[in-house]
Amino acid sequence: MAVITGKAPGKIILFGEHAVVYGQPAIAIPVAKVKAAAHVFPDFEFRTGEIHIQAGDIDMDTFLSELDPQHPLAAAVNLTLAELQLEHFPAFQVQISSSIPISAGMGSGAAISAAVIRGVSAFLGRPLPDSTVSALTYEVEKIHHGNPSGIDNNVIAYNKPVYYRRGQALQFLQIEKETHWVIGDTGEKTPTLDTVSDLGKRHADNPRYYDEIFQKIGGIAQGARRALIEADIKTLGQMLNENQVLLTKLNLSCASLDRLIQAALNAGAEGAKLSGGGRGGNMIALVSPSEMDPVEKALYNAGAVNVISTKLAREPQS
Repeated sequence: MAVITGKAPGKIILFGEHAVVYGQPAIAIPVAKVKAAAHVFPDFEFRTGEIHIQAGDIDMDTFLSELDPQHPLAAAVNLTLAELQLEHFPAFQVQISSSIPISAGMGSGAAISAAVIRGVSAFLGRPLPDSTVSALTYEVEKIHHGNPSGIDNNVIAYNKPVYYRRGQALQFLQIEKETHWVIGDTGEKTPTLDTVSDLGKRHADNPRYYDEIFQKIGGIAQGARRALIEADIKTLGQMLNENQVLLTKLNLSCASLDRLIQAALNAGAEGAKLSGGGRGGNMIALVSPSEMDPVEKALYNAGAVNVISTKLAREPQS
């Protein structure tokens, strides 16, 4: 039996992170240059039903039966098996790899879960549709983030730019003209669970103050939807900068993020902001193609440990 591989891309949130947890809209796009992969193949050394999991990035080499059921990798496999409702299956191995930075706001956890769910279900002869992959990934995201927004599992499972609002139908964005983005990694790792939990406590203490900021962020995301579709980079740039000001008021930025954001703007970016959980992780900058190289160099000079360029392009018509 051949090796079956499940894959999933990374993602960046352009507008609306954190506010999306409180009912506001958000916009996110996939980042194909980084991805997670789960290679699944038979393991003839072990008895039926034994599942061997290897993840070199976190020095894991164990069996599913030895993992805590609340471990995200165990949850991804167990949820898949429960969905398939198979009584018997052959022993197999799952080898996991990922080029997505961890705890950096690029959806590493969701992408690994989606890749595992895809790989395991396809190996067992019942590949799951994107909608089910998204739903199961969301369940694993609860372990990672406690109160996930639902945006990571959707943009990653469907591999499309999305306009998302909790409780409403998911909207895929039909891009009319491409935009170019540069992602700068501070190298500082702050789990999204930490920033989400901390903000939740502060919101509970002063809901009026924080709800007002969340509403402003939601308004920016609403306005940015059309600007992104049409590639109105001047408007998008202004909105990115406005969103960053509000995220700073939420105490989600930090010195390293501020330094990279300012470096990108000084190098010619139209706008820039943190992306994801904040207090480290990644920032994003909207650039014109001619400014791509200068912005990349400026980010490295300002201390970025990694820089990724990506393009949001019009989807080919089928």
